[in-house]
Amino acid sequence: MSENKNEFKIIRYRLRVGKPNTLLVQGWFTDNDIGENELLFLLDDKRLPVKITTKEGMEIRKKHLADSYGIDKEYYFWVAIPEKLRDSQFVRVFENKGGKNRLSYAIPCAKINKLRKKVDKYVENPKIDDGKVTITGWYISVGEKADISIKGDKGQKLSFDLKEVFRQDVKMEFPDALDEQIHGFKIELGTVKDKTINICIHDGAKASSYKCEIHPSALKKGVMKVNALCVKSRAYFNNNGLKKTIKRSIVKIFKLDENNYKEWMKKYRPTQEELEKQAHTEFEIKPKFSILVPVYKTPLNYLNEMIQSVQAQTYSNWELCLSDGSGALNSALSKALENYCKADERIKVCFSKEPLQISANTNMAMGLAEGDYIVFADHDDLLTPDALFECAKAINQYPDIDVLYSDEDKISMDGKEYFDPHFKTDFNIDLLCSMNYICHLFVVKKNIVGQIGLLRSEYDGAQDYDFVLRSVEQAKHIYHIPKVLYHWRAHKDSTSENPESKLYAFEAGAKAVQAHYDRVGIKAKVRQGEYLGLYKTDHILTDHPMISIIIPNKDHIDDLDKCISSIESKTAYDNYEYIIVENNSEKEETFKYYKDLEQANSKVKVVYWKDEFNYSAINNFGAGFANGDYLLLLNNDTEIINDNCLEELLGYCMHDNVGAVGARLYYDDDTIQHAGVIVGFGGIAGHAFIGLPRSANGYFSRIICAQDLSAVTAACMMVKKSVFEEVGGFDENLKVAFNDIDLCMKIRNAGYLIVYNPYAELYHYESKSRGLEDTKEKVERFNSEIATFAGKWPDILKNGDPYYNPNLSMERCDFSLK
Repeated sequence: MSENKNEFKIIRYRLRVGKPNTLLVQGWFTDNDIGENELLFLLDDKRLPVKITTKEGMEIRKKHLADSYGIDKEYYFWVAIPEKLRDSQFVRVFENKGGKNRLSYAIPCAKINKLRKKVDKYVENPKIDDGKVTITGWYISVGEKADISIKGDKGQKLSFDLKEVFRQDVKMEFPDALDEQIHGFKIELGTVKDKTINICIHDGAKASSYKCEIHPSALKKGVMKVNALCVKSRAYFNNNGLKKTIKRSIVKIFKLDENNYKEWMKKYRPTQEELEKQAHTEFEIKPKFSILVPVYKTPLNYLNEMIQSVQAQTYSNWELCLSDGSGALNSALSKALENYCKADERIKVCFSKEPLQISANTNMAMGLAEGDYIVFADHDDLLTPDALFECAKAINQYPDIDVLYSDEDKISMDGKEYFDPHFKTDFNIDLLCSMNYICHLFVVKKNIVGQIGLLRSEYDGAQDYDFVLRSVEQAKHIYHIPKVLYHWRAHKDSTSENPESKLYAFEAGAKAVQAHYDRVGIKAKVRQGEYLGLYKTDHILTDHPMISIIIPNKDHIDDLDKCISSIESKTAYDNYEYIIVENNSEKEETFKYYKDLEQANSKVKVVYWKDEFNYSAINNFGAGFANGDYLLLLNNDTEIINDNCLEELLGYCMHDNVGAVGARLYYDDDTIQHAGVIVGFGGIAGHAFIGLPRSANGYFSRIICAQDLSAVTAACMMVKKSVFEEVGGFDENLKVAFNDIDLCMKIRNAGYLIVYNPYAELYHYESKSRGLEDTKEKVERFNSEIATFAGKWPDILKNGDPYYNPNLSMERCDFSLK
């Protein structure tokens, strides 16, 4: 019998939240599955009872790429331990291999006893600015909120402001914790003269503290960070050992963290061995790519680097079509181009006697093209060596592709630094109308060019934007390659780094989007968005259909009154009705409020739900009374902010291809509660950018741009009534959780888009009208609904949300690198 080499690798250990007699040991196996292995947990010679759960999927695979390929499963061993443990004891972990036990780990009981006395917490990223200190972090509390106090270096209490923030990342790391047990915080102190402060977190009999060195001078800023690093490293050491801790500490000290793009590139860009393998790959379909480059007074060093990046392609069936529109035929530039043409038969060049604008120059290059696909590149940018290979690979997988585009980053003028990677969504027409997110690398089948014509000079400055919009209008199959295949050079005269240098380009961009709407028959007016390069669509409503506003309610009449009053006092739209779905209220004043409300407002209709709480069934019930063509599903704990909120939702919802529209929601402390939903966050789905300031733009302005997403929250969701009925409304098996995400998935599955519109803004005073998951019954129901959702939509959970990007983290909601 061959030796079993499947080894267990521990990630960390801790106590189960609220269960001091359960030790959680988390890890993975080198063969991915536990297989024939058996893990034994012994206290002295007594075997301890163990329950095993697993967590698996795409995010686990990405997490383990650095350690071992093919790992997409982690194991959680929940070990029952005695109430009393002697410090001298150890919990020993044995791996049973081929009938033989091998000691794998020994966990000191002294450490377990210490864990029982301490609050699970993490203090992170302390910042100091002009003497003012800001500290963020989180803690886990199984009872009431913990008390947080701060003392100065002489033991005196310091005053501070404390704000709670939701921490989706902590929820993912503590799957055994309930939402109400996870407390994120932001501490803001005034000017601090003390050199040392102590943050104390006290939860009943448990307490933890954090010591921080502080000095207001810039010279001492690093001291605070290093001290914080030491505290974090000590916690990391307890769970991961010395070797990994040293490596991680070096990374942190030199800012080589998980979000550092240099480190990311080392980990994920193709190796030389992989590039050589690509060069020897034979494809069944061998498309020819014509790379169009308009040249205009290009510095020779940039030109050389651009051409060399094309010549370095691992896929060889290409031609480089260069058009020199500089208007100087005997210049050093023109001679260099002629020399390239003579040296490489795949390089073609044409010249103009007169200076050419960008569209005319590119069109001249188009005249040289004989390939199957047209590739657009700028004269000072670079293609990655695998760019055309990845395009050819995609075409071989999907031969009917009409348009391809890839992710991109920027490169410094000296070519030494890569930065600002843009990891994009799959095709997203409403985001494309908000910004030219496709940009580079852009590839289009040549017969599409024959249908739409050449670049148009009236859009110079945004001629590529106009061309992309016209291309996607005709394309039946658009494919996104989620890899960086293009380096965009950034210098001070580039629109990428100094937008004001080319204001005309952004005006032309607005004209391009307007022309797109005119061609497809959408009545709208396009204007500049919050920043140059972003565009805002104001829909022109020629029809004013009725909107049925469905609001479930159980007591909480103050919340309901605020919700309705905000609509009545702010909205300019007048064709709507309210359907209040009464859900087993218990207070007499609630029913008096209903009666008074119906008498005072003819738009209000109260209907009565008699069965148990089931969010899905309640909304389906309410929709049955709707007279409108559009349903606005609205929580009673919301308050609209802008007076055109209903018009903003309706404008997009009236598009023929749109099924539902969501809004941007804020907590009452002006942090983001909802800016769209990403399927996969938190294991199932989660809100994007949650907890960021209201003023935040988000990753490549995704917070402030209208765009298509997989889902939005039903705390405020407008749905076409016809589409709602077509998909059967809410799934009533999902009584509380994920029902709105499931509804969006059904709408998308029926062929409609889900749009997030950030210009419909509301406050959402979340959790005021809903119970907590604090009983065994509720936990079991929640887990059951997770299983129901996962069973219905396995593909997106396995393959990833098409409106996200596999290069971004599923562990954090801010679109940071994985």
